[in-house]
Amino acid sequence: MKLKLDNAGHVVVADGKPVYVHDDGKEIPFDAPQTMATISRLNGETKGHRDRAEAAEKALKGFEGITDADAARAALATIKTLEAGKLVDAAEVEKAKAQAIKAVEDKYAPMVKKAETLEAQLAHEKIGGAFARSAYIADKLAIPPDLVQARFGDAFRIENGALVAVDGAGNRLYSRAQPGEPAGFDEALEMLVAAYPHRDSILKGRGAAGGGAKGAGGADGAGSRRLARTAFEALGSEARMAHIRGGGTVTD
Repeated sequence: MKLKLDNAGHVVVADGKPVYVHDDGKEIPFDAPQTMATISRLNGETKGHRDRAEAAEKALKGFEGITDADAARAALATIKTLEAGKLVDAAEVEKAKAQAIKAVEDKYAPMVKKAETLEAQLAHEKIGGAFARSAYIADKLAIPPDLVQARFGDAFRIENGALVAVDGAGNRLYSRAQPGEPAGFDEALEMLVAAYPHRDSILKGRGAAGGGAKGAGGADGAGSRRLARTAFEALGSEARMAHIRGGGTVTD
């Protein structure tokens, strides 16, 4: 990226921040204080990871020469049993422990399953709500939020209570306006649409052309939605069914 200059060769500033032009032509103000704060935070996290790694290496030095961890644990368990004065075969002790653990797991398994189900439902509602409220979809896309979610929804997930997005390779998408921070929903969706091979078919003003084309979204007089065949075939099966059930049509 490079600095944006005016006709006099001076740096263009927006809200007190120098404006940079990225390779794709998008102009974004560079927030230096925010970037420095992010770098400082990431350096602190890196130091924490390094300290934990060094502590783990130090702790493992006491186990040098032990190549069979399972055998070592079994030997320690046997010694503890004998020290406690319980002249019971070590295998019986392990069997009793396994039975106790299984009883606890069986008792709480339904609660764990219910919690996982509720967590999945919450994630689905949070992601669906983001698509439904998206200003980017309303302003820039010619298809409704449910079809956008059907195509791009898999790129979004909930991590530590926050909504994040990943690209096709599973890499997290980061903000260009706030370097080092995860991209917000609309910014991430804009990146995903930009990488979509059929983006011209779903962007407003770039869809079906010709005398029969209607306004934004491709709605005709009856209120139905129209999609170019290339865009329709690029959708998943559920999205295609939703389009048809909603009264949508397909144009060649």
